[in-house]
Amino acid sequence: MAMSVGGGGEDAPMSDINTTPLVDVMLVLLIIFLITVPVVIQTVKLELPKVQFEPTITKPENVALSVTAEGGQCKVFWGMTPVTSKELLDKAVKKLQDEIKKQGGINAAGLELPEVHIRGDVNTPYRCIGGTIFTMQMAGFVKVGFISEPPAGSATVRL
Repeated sequence: MAMSVGGGGEDAPMSDINTTPLVDVMLVLLIIFLITVPVVIQTVKLELPKVQFEPTITKPENVALSVTAEGGQCKVFWGMTPVTSKELLDKAVKKLQDEIKKQGGINAAGLELPEVHIRGDVNTPYRCIGGTIFTMQMAGFVKVGFISEPPAGSATVRL
């Protein structure tokens, strides 16, 4: 605490700012924030999965689809052949039925159903890829995977 003694007389205005109340308020706010911040921040401990690129082993019975959007229209390619939504569903149902028959029927031991591998262009809207997934699930395919490009600088092993 400071006090002005003597000096310029009684009529001279005091030009010093009393900072003591300001410091008191700031210390009280600091203590309040130090107590409340740890209470407000709630964290949940998670162990996130480690992402690594695993090369896809393509089996001949798997279905490879490519999805693009040209001029606002969704285009789906089965291999290199463009197909409409109806053709995609019909072709997928036939492919699945043929594969089940080839393996000995629906009740065959060790039945391995083919997978769908979808390559989606970066600029393709979600509705195009989502529609393709929905169509393949309607056809009866259980496993649907996405083919992506590995991150730059990662090492891949070609078999």
